[in-house]
Amino acid sequence: MATTALTGFSMMSLLSLGYLTWDLMSPNQVENEPNQSFMDRSPVPQPPHIIFIMTDDQGFNDIGYHSSDIRTPVLDKLAADGVKLENYYIQPICTPSRSQLITGYQIHTGLQHSIIRPRQPSCLPFDQVTLPQRLQELGYSTHMVGKWHLGFYKKECLPTRRGFDTYFGSLTGSVNYYTYDSCDGPGLCGFDLHEGESVAWGQKGKYSTHLYTQRVRKILATNDPQSQPLFIFLSFQAVHTPLQSPREYIYPYRGLENVARRKYAAMVSAVDEAVRNITYALRKYGYYQNSVIIFSTDNGGQPLSGGSNWPLRGRKGTYWEGGIRGLGFVHSPLLRKKRRVSKALVHITDWYPTLVGLAGGNESLTEGLDGYNVWDAISEGKESPRLEILHNIDPMYNHARSGSLQKGYGIWNTAIQASIRAGDWKLLTGDPGYGDWIPPQMLPGFPGGWWNLERHTEPRKSVWLFNISGDPYERYDLSEQRPDVVKELLARLAYYNRTAVPVRYPSEDPRADPHLNGGAWVPWVGDEEEDSWDSVYQKKNMDWKKKLKLSKSRAFFRRLNTRIMSNRI
Repeated sequence: MATTALTGFSMMSLLSLGYLTWDLMSPNQVENEPNQSFMDRSPVPQPPHIIFIMTDDQGFNDIGYHSSDIRTPVLDKLAADGVKLENYYIQPICTPSRSQLITGYQIHTGLQHSIIRPRQPSCLPFDQVTLPQRLQELGYSTHMVGKWHLGFYKKECLPTRRGFDTYFGSLTGSVNYYTYDSCDGPGLCGFDLHEGESVAWGQKGKYSTHLYTQRVRKILATNDPQSQPLFIFLSFQAVHTPLQSPREYIYPYRGLENVARRKYAAMVSAVDEAVRNITYALRKYGYYQNSVIIFSTDNGGQPLSGGSNWPLRGRKGTYWEGGIRGLGFVHSPLLRKKRRVSKALVHITDWYPTLVGLAGGNESLTEGLDGYNVWDAISEGKESPRLEILHNIDPMYNHARSGSLQKGYGIWNTAIQASIRAGDWKLLTGDPGYGDWIPPQMLPGFPGGWWNLERHTEPRKSVWLFNISGDPYERYDLSEQRPDVVKELLARLAYYNRTAVPVRYPSEDPRADPHLNGGAWVPWVGDEEEDSWDSVYQKKNMDWKKKLKLSKSRAFFRRLNTRIMSNRI
């Protein structure tokens, strides 16, 4: 059960599946694959194999079924035969999205402010049971391939200590796609590719999208689908900067005159091919009929680096729809109702309880999480349990100069960056970030370029209200026309903030310098060394888990108030 509840609105119907027939292999196939095939074995195991595929910085307009200039035939086919999630929300930057996927918590991890820098002594809280740990308890073999970006200052922070049986990938937020060098400032560069808890020096020169795909195929080839269910978290580095791809993927986009967009589109095509080869491997080795494939991006696209969120407002790093409206779909033979587009409300925290439930876990394993089990809404099209989404409350972000408690009707200080979605309504306070709409340039002299056709800087504002269902592009601010709705949603922000965990954002530690650690980014703090958090937002508060229990005891009255409020707004 989640701790959120609000206006009566429905959630989302998701998935559907198609029986793919792509046999083509190419650059990302497994080298020296075993000849063993498990196709003919009979009893179908339960629970299902779960393959969660996440891309990095892929914008709303960066997939074939939303875009006119990027071709993704495989992703389009999987989504069309499954359930497209067209009201799916993520976080605006990497670390918060990934932490919320892995923990099922929103503002209860301390990681809601920003990304974890390579030299910061921070990672997922040690007292929280992760999604892969829960799946291990339920009998799953768990594997992660790709980008971690959830901290590594101690060995206890590493993926293999947080629930994954195997790990192959990069620990920091951005690396070179071929050399795996990662820099955190001038002269602060190091190698970042890891096999388990060791540095994988021997893999230089191989394109990461291909390398990660080969590893997933190898995992599928060397496991028996009938003996143990698999959970594979494939976290592509693509399509994050730097913009790099093999030349053959660029050629089909030679007509795009914007160089960044051309390279970006090529990287998306490489991901599309990778998903084709993984799906083929699922069928070849006997996993497909009892599998659930989930596709998600981690945040909105960055137009300055080739991405596009058009026609949504804003970009990566903002709380406008372009920063937090995610690409997502579910594809599975196990779906009851397939080939659908779902407008139901879903958040990235919902995957934790949904997948634990799908794996056979009972509700006690996910009690108190911020996410909801949305499988029935996805598979059967039933009403979703989610009625609202707290996008974030960030007390550390630069406060809006024009914001104040007075402007928040004495309920909420509108200088604080925060955002909440309740049914049709979305409220933003503080500084939501860059708020332009950035479409493909159609003016003469700028073919294929990107341009800000509109500028809505409004420096004196600190409150915005939109009817997102009727105005998904956030063009009509209704905060002055509907102060009643504003007050209700400000009260919800204040309600959520009572249980927020203080932000963990420690100062950078010079001991992390790769030059002091053999030339690689590796853990640099001993597990016995105590943490001392400085540069941390402090908030005197009773234990948040106790507060959650107290909040649950008021659940009946909260839900009653929710229904009354939904009638008013």
